[in-house]
Amino acid sequence: MTPPAPGAQLDLAGILIGIRRMAPLSLFVVVFGLAYGVAALSRGLSGLEAMLMSALVFAGASQFAALELWGPEIPLLPLIATTFAINARHLLMGAAIQPWLAHLPPGQRYTSLVVMSDSNWAMAAADRQRGETNVGMLVGGGIALWLTWLAGTLLGVIFGSGIEEPERFGLDVIMGCFLLAMLVGGRRDLAMLLPWGAAALAALAAMTWLPPHSHVIVGALAGGLAGMLLPRRQKEPA
Repeated sequence: MTPPAPGAQLDLAGILIGIRRMAPLSLFVVVFGLAYGVAALSRGLSGLEAMLMSALVFAGASQFAALELWGPEIPLLPLIATTFAINARHLLMGAAIQPWLAHLPPGQRYTSLVVMSDSNWAMAAADRQRGETNVGMLVGGGIALWLTWLAGTLLGVIFGSGIEEPERFGLDVIMGCFLLAMLVGGRRDLAMLLPWGAAALAALAAMTWLPPHSHVIVGALAGGLAGMLLPRRQKEPA
């Protein structure tokens, strides 16, 4: 097994490679963004507001959750708490790749994290495990996802006014399908059933007995704690 790369570098060639590698998944993000654009219009946002949210927030799950709380009077504190809970996983994601990015100049390091999302982080983390030193997958992949997310939102804004019932077209389940695809495409190991099961059961319990959207952070914490109980594997010789 190749030891993780000790540090990272960033250049234009690596960014372009990251964009190219992320392109197939980005096409799916267009559909996800379209669903958000349609949902945003149905909740009373203007097209400009929907586009600005996608451009500045760039967090699909949080944006959909924000729409659930959107109305004439926006509950600010629950909105902040919900978006923080949903995106709290980024604290762990950033910590996981911090040793890799530590050797980048501060400007490159923190700019790289601006476009970090689940998909490009997972692919970049896999690159690091293989000994890759170029962080272009994280940045280029993030740029590709951001641009296609904006394109999808724009399509939803343009065509959304003519779709009165998004659920008739299955647009209300796109986010779930997206997250499920990420799950089944990850590590193939029966041992992973323990954290997956713990996360699912805890999330279902939280949905039943706790405030709305708390199931996201409860499920994540339960899955993480269950994952800590898994026995550590012996590292294969390099």
